[in-house]
Amino acid sequence: MKACCQRCEDKLCASKVPIFSNLDHEELVDIIKMTGHRNYTKGETIFLEGIEAKTLYLVNEGKIKIYKFTKDGKEQILHILSEGDFFGELNLFQTGSYGFNAEAIMPTKLCTLTKEKMKGIILSKPEIGMKILEVVGERLARVESLAQNLASNDVEARIAYLLLDLKEKYGKVVPEGTEILLTLTREEMSNYTGIARETMSRKLKKFQDEGVIKLIGIKKMIIIDEEKLEDYI
Repeated sequence: MKACCQRCEDKLCASKVPIFSNLDHEELVDIIKMTGHRNYTKGETIFLEGIEAKTLYLVNEGKIKIYKFTKDGKEQILHILSEGDFFGELNLFQTGSYGFNAEAIMPTKLCTLTKEKMKGIILSKPEIGMKILEVVGERLARVESLAQNLASNDVEARIAYLLLDLKEKYGKVVPEGTEILLTLTREEMSNYTGIARETMSRKLKKFQDEGVIKLIGIKKMIIIDEEKLEDYI
């Protein structure tokens, strides 16, 4: 981790975060002046579960994986966050520690706000606090949906859920369907779905053979038949 050599005032990282969407330019600049700025390399840990939580993180560039370890020591990915997302919000309103781990899965720039500064912002702009609670609710719903999906013994349903989730967040419409640039490795995709890496690779090839998806190397995929993918769930 290192401090950004080029601060992001000109890019207004706060303007990328939906919870600040109603602020005018001057208010955004005021928030930027309160933020810290950090760069992380791919694979670098941002914090570990159990560390005292006292910071809100805003993703300016890059991608972050939020994960926990299961009882048998396997990594379970809970969320993949990208530009405009934030994390560390659950402990803004209480004293405690992080209940998960956070790691950069590609070169990433984060802006940070201390709990004290964020509390001041919420007191002056209560609507920001309401938006944070809305995002918390959405994430809890996603985790519940993930838990239900993992409880399924149907491996193909788990993979279909992951692909549709990635499509919803990172998909780009192209002539053949919806293109997804994969920042997750096959191992991380396996950790997200709770299956073996070999099974993930085999099932992705099966989906491709059936014309549901098209694999382009290991970093790109096109969802060709979204309806059929949904039928797996």
